[in-house]
Order: sequence, then C-alpha cells, then structure tokens
Amino acid sequence: MNAIVVVESPAKAKTINKYLGDGFTVLASFGHVRDLPARDGSVRPDEDFAMSWEEDARGDKQVAAIAKALKGADTLYLATDPDREGEAISWHVRAMLESRNMLKGKIVRRITFNEITKSAVQAAMRAPRELDTPLIEAYLARRALDYLVGFTLSPVLWRKLPGSKSAGRVQSVALRLICEREAEIEVFRNREYWTIEAIFTTPAGAPFHARLTHLDGKKLDQFDLPNAEAAERAKAAVERGEFSVVSVEKKRTRRNPPPPFTTSTLQQDASRKLSMTAQQIMRTAQQLYEGVEIGGETVGLITYMRTDGVQMAREAIGAVRSQIGSAFGPDYLPAAPREYQTKAKNAQEAHEAIRPTDFTLTPERASRHLSQEQARLYELIYKRALASQMQSAELDQTSVDIADKAGTTLRATGSILAFDGFLKLYREELDDHAEDEDSRLLPPMAKADPLNRGKVTADQHFTQPPPRFSEATLVKKMEELGIGRPSTYASILTVLRERNYVRMDARRFIPEDRGRLVTAFLVSFFARYVETGFTAALEEKLDEVSDGKLDWRKVMRDFWTDFSNAIDQTKDLKISDVIDALDEELGPHFFPAREDGSDPRVCQACGTGRLGLKLGRYGSFIGCSNYPECQYTRKLAIDGAEDGGDTLRDGMKVLGANPDGIPVTLRRGPYGLYIQLGEPDPEDKKAKPRRAALPKGVTGDDLTLEQALGLLSLPRIVGVHPETKAEIQAGIGRFGPYVKMGPIFASLDRDDDVLAVGLNRAVMVLAKKQEGIRELGPHPKGGDPVMVRKGRFGPYAQHGKTVANLPRGTELDTITLDEAVTLLTEKGKTLAPKGKKGGKPSAKKPAAEPRPAGAKKPPTKAAVKLPAKAAAKQQAGTRPRAKVKPKAK
Repeated sequence: MNAIVVVESPAKAKTINKYLGDGFTVLASFGHVRDLPARDGSVRPDEDFAMSWEEDARGDKQVAAIAKALKGADTLYLATDPDREGEAISWHVRAMLESRNMLKGKIVRRITFNEITKSAVQAAMRAPRELDTPLIEAYLARRALDYLVGFTLSPVLWRKLPGSKSAGRVQSVALRLICEREAEIEVFRNREYWTIEAIFTTPAGAPFHARLTHLDGKKLDQFDLPNAEAAERAKAAVERGEFSVVSVEKKRTRRNPPPPFTTSTLQQDASRKLSMTAQQIMRTAQQLYEGVEIGGETVGLITYMRTDGVQMAREAIGAVRSQIGSAFGPDYLPAAPREYQTKAKNAQEAHEAIRPTDFTLTPERASRHLSQEQARLYELIYKRALASQMQSAELDQTSVDIADKAGTTLRATGSILAFDGFLKLYREELDDHAEDEDSRLLPPMAKADPLNRGKVTADQHFTQPPPRFSEATLVKKMEELGIGRPSTYASILTVLRERNYVRMDARRFIPEDRGRLVTAFLVSFFARYVETGFTAALEEKLDEVSDGKLDWRKVMRDFWTDFSNAIDQTKDLKISDVIDALDEELGPHFFPAREDGSDPRVCQACGTGRLGLKLGRYGSFIGCSNYPECQYTRKLAIDGAEDGGDTLRDGMKVLGANPDGIPVTLRRGPYGLYIQLGEPDPEDKKAKPRRAALPKGVTGDDLTLEQALGLLSLPRIVGVHPETKAEIQAGIGRFGPYVKMGPIFASLDRDDDVLAVGLNRAVMVLAKKQEGIRELGPHPKGGDPVMVRKGRFGPYAQHGKTVANLPRGTELDTITLDEAVTLLTEKGKTLAPKGKKGGKPSAKKPAAEPRPAGAKKPPTKAAVKLPAKAAAKQQAGTRPRAKVKPKAK
C-alpha cells in the first residue's frame, strides 16, 4: 500500500510519519490553502451565495507537493484537525486536487484523532469516513456571513465615520459589551454604607468576631446604616447590650470538582492564574497538542484544544482513576467515575475535553522537556483533568447568632475544611482569602452561653463600580450569551486591539474613543446586528446547519434580505447627520443631568456655547458650538471621569498651598496630568515654576497635597550608604522612579513608593544594579572614574559621557584599566543629549571650488530632468531604478 496522509502542520506530519511507518507519506497543508479574496464579488448573494475561492502562493505550493506525491499513491487520507475548520481544510484540499484532475482512480478518506499518540492515530486509520457535508456547509455559512458583514458594513463606516477601520459580525458585539461596561463605570456613583463588628469572648475565654445583623428587632439591609451618625447609634446599642448565644447551627457541605477544561474555560483560568493572553494560551496549547520530543520521540501531550466538550474517553477516565489511587490513596478516589455533560448545543463540535494524553507523565517529569510557558500550561491542564475525577471536598460550617433582650443581634460564621478532596490538587478560585475562610474555626459554644463583649468598631464602606472586562471575564460573558465560538475568541480580542478600538490597562479592556464612536454608530443605524440576542440566535441556526437540521442557503437568504435593506437606508446619510445622531446617542452618557438642575451642556469656558460631539482629523472630542471664538475642548469622556474622578475646571484643580503660601495645582498637559507650584513670572519669561509628573498608578482622584509637595521636592536624600558613605537620592526620571548614588542609577520596582523608600531598600536596589557595574580606576586624564557596565547590547566601557563597546567575548571581570582606556580613545562615542543622535562629530564639508567666470553651474540633483515615465514614478514616491546595459562594440 502506498498512501498519502495530509495533516495541518509540519510538526504533526513529522510525528505521525513515525507512527505510520513505511507505505505512508505524511505531508502538511500549513492550515488553509485557499480563502475568499479580499475584494467585492467573492460572495455573490444574487447567485444564491456562490463563492469565488483564491489560492495563495503558500497554499498553491503545498497542494502542488501533495499532487506530486499522489502520482505514485492509491489512497489519500485527509487527517486535518477534528473540528469545523479542519473539515473545511480537508474539503479545500480535495477540491483543489480535483481541479488538477489528480484524484481519478484514487480512494479519498477522512480520518480524525483527538490526540497525537500512536494508539490514537492507528485507531483513526482503522476507522476512516467520508467528509462531513453539514459541517462543511456550516463553515461556508459562517465564512459567507463574516465576509458579507465585513465587506458591506466596513465601507459604510469608512464613508460615514472617518477614522473607523472595520466592523464584524461577532467583533462588533464584543466591542459593544466593552463600551457598555465602561459607560456603567463612568456613570457609577459611590454609595456609602457602614457595618458594625464586635469582639466577644466565650466563658472559656476564647475570642471571636461577630457582625451586626439586626437592630431593634429589624433585619439590617446593606444601606440601613448610610452614614456615621446612624453607625454611631448602632454601635452604642451594641455597647450597652448584654449578649448571650441564642442559636448554634452546624452543617457539613460538599464542594464538587469542576469538569476538565474546554477551550473557553482554559482561556479563562490560564488568563487569571498564569497572566497569559488568549492568543498566548492557544498558541502554547497548540504546541502541547502537536507534541514535544521526549526520550528521542515526539509525543503529543494534550488532546485537541478547540472543544466545547467536558467529557473524557472511558480509557482516559480509567487512567485518571489509576493515577489518583497511586498518587493520593483510596480516600481521594470516588466510588464511581464522575460523568460530566457538555453544554454545547452542537454535538458534532463537542469533542472530548482538554486533558493529558498520558496521566503518568506528571508535570514534574514533563517540565524537563518544556519551555516555562508550556510547563505552566501543561501543569494547569493536568491538575484540572486529574481533579475532575477526585473526591469532593467537605467543609464543616458553623453559624452562631448572638442577641440581647432589646433585639440587637450579631452573627458569627466560620468553617473548617474537614476533608480537602480535590482541593489538595486544584483550586478554581484565586481569592487570597479563600484558604483563610476554609480554615477559620469558631470556638465551642452552646445555646444560652453568656458572652463578654470586647471592642466594638464601626467601619465605613463604599459600593464599587462593576469591574472592567479582562480577557477571562469577557470570554466568559460571550460564552454565557452564546456569542461566537470558543475557537474564535482569541482572534476576536486580538482584532479589537489591532484596530485600536480598545486598549489594555492592568490587563483590563478600556474602549478607545474610536471604539466608542463605532459602537454608537452601529447602535444608531444597525442596532439589530449588534444585539447579543440576535447574534446568539444566529449562532444557534449555524449550529443547526452543522447538525444537518437546517439548509445553510436559507439561513443566508433570511439574513441578507434584512441586512442589505439596512445598508441601503444609510446611503443618503450625510456625515453631519451621523454626528448629530451620535451626539444624541452619546449625549445622556457624556452629559448626565446635574443635581442643581443646570444645563450639563453649557460650555465651561465661555458660558454661552453648547457642548457637543465633534469629529476632527485626529479623532473625536467634545467641543463648544461657539468655535472658533471659544476653543474649549475636552476628551471624549464624562466630565471629570478621565481624571479618575476629578473635575479639572479650565484644565486645573487647586490642591492647596505649600508652607510659604504658594498654591499647588493639578493640571493637564499634552503628556497627561502634572503638578505645578505657583505661576510663571510675567516679567521673567525664562523662569519657570517647579513642576512634577504624576507617577504611574497615581490618579488625580488619589493625589493629596502632601503627596504633591513630596513629588515637587524630588529628588530627595534617602540617606548615606553604610559602606561607601556616599549620599543616596531618590527621584523620578524619564524611565520612572529611581535611586541614585554618584553616577549609579537604579530603577525602583512598581510597588516601591519613591516618597517613602527607605535606606535599606535603596541599598538593596543599588547593590543589584552594581552587580553589572565595575569601577576600574581613575582615567589618566582625570575626571570621572573609568567604569565597565552591562548593557542591552553587551558590556561596554564608560568615562564620563564617552562609551565604547567591549570586544565580543570579553567579560566584565577580565578587562583592565589600560585596555578600557585604549578602547575609549580609539572607538569611543560621546553620549548624545536628550533628543539628539549620538556618535562622533562628522567632519566639516569642504568648501566648493570657485567656478571660473562664464562657466555654467553644474546641475543639482533636483534639476536633473528625468524621462516622463521615470518622473511619474518619482512623483508617486518610487525611485526609478537605473538599468545598466553593456555598450555595443
């Protein structure tokens, strides 16, 4: 037998070739071999959604190699990935080979395997099948929908909303979720509430904490103590009461393990616990799936990572239970295997969960063969899969109610982990206090026990706005709503960042102005197509197509009829109409009603103009209707929200005054917020007031006068080095906070406070920096000492502002003073001032020789006349390339 096997990647081809042996040639398609060309007419609704496919150069090359190998073969096995995209790739490869007339007389079979192991591959070869037509039709429908939405809606955006880049069927809904969450945060107003806690002691002398739940016999809700006065009254009621135990309730609860990973839960957990992006997670999982070399053989470590399923194969469950018994003992093994049911609506796409292919290959053994990123992800997958078949955790929970005769009641709660079960291996949450809560234990108490009251405290709290979406929480939200599919989430989030519709801050999504405008435009003119309900319903129809229950062309016709009508209705829209619609849509959000009833749109600068949405060359902003007389503008955000809660009237906020009575103000400049001491002297224009930028992590809302004065006083003296007796200073420079000793600078960490960093910490940071610095001694010509340092591009010598790279292979510890001085003399370059390029000064250009009288001036470069074609090329920005022809003899 001579057979050709087509897989997607070269790494997979190499591994599978070893498993199949002689008689099989395994080749890679390198993913998709053709696609819809990025131009109008690739999908033609008038021809019942006929599609034109185009082969790219790489795809054409790979199919040509497959066609060449097929000449001497009798069977073609299409072994691409076991999902919708894999089915589509096999379909494309077969279609391209048929167009080249290469399949005549050949047997074509489709095989799939969920893991790249010898047994799984050989089992797949024994059970070939035909291509799955419904799955291919579901791919065609999705591809056509995404093309029609993108190539029909995006041009409308370009024409009607300059600066916009693209829209997408799922991408735009995800962007709307981010924008709506940001809007909730911006309009959120903190609400104050108080809680009362007291320390009690049992008759045996054991202390514990309890919280007030009832006052005067009435149950307290969250906001029933809204201010300090109410809190003090409640505190006084607790302080004058005599308390005893009125009830003790004990119960044992069980916590079951979570199921093994699906694509979306893997992205959520790895994002939270490993701080990886969705793209990093899927790339690393792909590497683990395709395999790494262990003991001279390439082995796939996990099953296929694009899946909605939570079930495991029977043989895998047996292997898991065997590993649990040997590693943890019989107490951690349930009597019967755990069964999990998939939530996916499409059974054909719900494959086995993500799990290790070999449970005896523990993370400790595997890590020797993996990169750090691969090892961390493998450990997470391994522990989750193993924990899913472990015994439940058991907790003993206790609740104690304490009351006095006046109806004042407090409650104390506690729990203890009676049996850790799966928690011994895997914890789903990342709460720092989770372990404390599991191990908190109340002292023994019984009903009617008298209690001694200790300290009573009243604590102030404020409600918090909903958090911004992280990659993990956005993926979870999209999955809950049924938007998109897990295999596409990573690419959707990447596109939103690449289009500059969102940015990431502290690993959270923040919508950019452009993203807000695009969302407002789509909500105003295409509301139906960015509704979560409509998008989820369309996904369900596509799932029915892949299940063979619905005709894909009918789905397309139903969608296109309404969508094309919505597009036609925007043809006569003027940009001014769009701006007015967006201004009306965003108005209630950016100009919320004021408590005093005044008009929130009145211009703060001129007092007569009306503020509204404007569109400029560099994006959107809020401006005054009295332009150009009034040039007041502000960022596209709620008034004050862009400063972390501060309202900078006329771009300034007074924080207070320094001890000399000079005002300290917070201002907005072109590079962000800064602090200024006093005002410029109108008589001395060169004298500028002292200024300081805000460090990272400090917002206008957080800044106090004390902090501002501290920042203005930088650099400050931290102390004297205990060994060198040199003075150490702390300050903020171009690259953030630092400490400095003589010529040595060392950056402080993100957690260090430049205003409070102490001598011990400063010495430690400088010592770490000095590990890469060595002082050789004084330069023969005087001045600063000669130093050698570690740099980004290797070690170098330095004297003052002159530096020279050390020869390749030279270590800091081996170079001598004389060698360094020679290098600095021969190859030294002068460090440039800020904003200027360094290097040796260039030699002066020699003066031109005098031209004899009457001689014509030589033509300049610009004066040389080019032929017509060459001139046209140069005008278009391309330099004509000279053609050299040999002279004829």
